[in-house]
Amino acid sequence: MREAKFGIGAIVHHRFRPFRGVIFDIDPLFNHTEDWCQSIPAEVRPAKDQPYYHLFAETDDSTYVAYVSEQNLVPDEDEEPCRHPQLDIVFERFEDGAYVPRERVQN
Repeated sequence: MREAKFGIGAIVHHRFRPFRGVIFDIDPLFNHTEDWCQSIPAEVRPAKDQPYYHLFAETDDSTYVAYVSEQNLVPDEDEEPCRHPQLDIVFERFEDGAYVPRERVQN
């Protein structure tokens, strides 16, 4: 298992698809269904033995949640905040090109 290249709050761009997003969770290895994996064409299907990221994703037309392999992400160079409506649930503010997570209350 390798260390994740990107952290919580980082803004990234998909290497091949036209979306960017904010990382809100990281799986050290693939942790989705086999059906989801098989729905990706074999010639572009990413390896399972790498970090996978949960993103608040956005395109010019929509916002959604995405699950993306590390090999398909690159740092976002826009340095502009994102507009996803769920950002306020997880993050406190946008600062220095990244999002700062809210403090979590421990029970």
